[in-house]
Amino acid sequence: MRRDYCLILQKSRFALPPFRARAMVRFMETWTEIAAVIARHASRDGFHATPIERVTIARSSTVTMPMPNVYRPQLCLVAQGQKEVTLGDRVFRYAPGRYGIVTHDLPVTGQVIEATPDKPYLCLFLDFDPVMLGQLALRVPPPRAPSPPIGKTVSDAGASLLDAVLRLVRLLDDAAALPVLGPLAEQEILYRLLAGPDGARMRHITSGQGRVAQVGRAIAWIGQNFRERLSIERLAAEVGMSPSSLHEHFRAVTAMTPLQFQKQLRLQDARSLMLVQDVDATTAAFHVGYESPSQFTREYRRHFGEPPARDIARLRASPGLAVVV
Repeated sequence: MRRDYCLILQKSRFALPPFRARAMVRFMETWTEIAAVIARHASRDGFHATPIERVTIARSSTVTMPMPNVYRPQLCLVAQGQKEVTLGDRVFRYAPGRYGIVTHDLPVTGQVIEATPDKPYLCLFLDFDPVMLGQLALRVPPPRAPSPPIGKTVSDAGASLLDAVLRLVRLLDDAAALPVLGPLAEQEILYRLLAGPDGARMRHITSGQGRVAQVGRAIAWIGQNFRERLSIERLAAEVGMSPSSLHEHFRAVTAMTPLQFQKQLRLQDARSLMLVQDVDATTAAFHVGYESPSQFTREYRRHFGEPPARDIARLRASPGLAVVV
C-alpha cells in the first residue's frame, strides 16, 4: 500500500500546492496505519470480533463470490482492497478513502472485488449505538439541507474522520487505555459523521418522526414477520401510512418494494438454513414461508444464480470464496 501511495504522490507532487501535498501525505499515512492495525488483528480470512464492543474487522485474501447479508446501522470503512455492495438496483463501491453509512437493517449483497494474499481486503465495521448517537445529535446543530432518504450511501472520508478512526483502532494495541479512551474515540467518530455531509442521514437512525421513521418501523415489522404472508394494507396500517405512501417511501429508503424486501430476507434465511443446518430445499422453503417449492427454487436461482442444491454445494466446496462482506 505504501508503494502505491508513493507513486500517487510522485505523479501529483508538481500539480499540488505544498500544503495540499502535505495533507495528502498525512491522509495516506493515516490509511496505511489503519490498514496495518487491522491486518495485525485479523491474521486470517473472515470476520473478527474485537475488544471494542461495537467494532468488527474483516479480512479476505481473495476476491469473493456475491454473498447476501443484512447490514445493521453501521459505519463501514475499507482500509485496503475494494468491494461492491448491491442494495436493490443500486451498486455502491468501497475503496480506501471511502466509507459507507447504513441507517436501517437492509438486505444487501456484497462482494470483494480486489484482494490478494499479499494485499488482502481489510475492513472495519462500527455498529452505531443509538443512545450515544441520540445524545450527540441533541448537541450538534442539524444540517440545513436534508439528505435523500436512501438508507445506504458511500462517501469520501475526510481527514478528521480518519484521524478519529485511527485513534479508535490504535486502542486495539493498548488494552489499559481502551476502557477509558474507547468511548471517547467512538463519540468523536459519531460527531464527525453528524457534523459532516452525512449528518442529516445519521439523524434518521434516532428520529422517531417523519416518513423515514415510519419506513424504519415497516422494515422492523417485516424483519420480525417475513415468514408470514405479507399484506401491504396491514403493514401500512401498522406504521400509520397509506399503502401508496408506504410503497413510495419504502422504495426511496431501501431501493426496493416491501415485497422485494421480504423476498430477500426469506431467501437469505433459507440459504443459511441449508448451509448451516443441512436441511433440504423443500424444508427450507416451507420454513421461511413459501407455499410452493418450485416457486422457491425459481426465485432462489434468480437471486443467487444457481438452484439451491448446486449453490450450497459450491459454497461448501469453496468456503474461502464465501466470505460475507
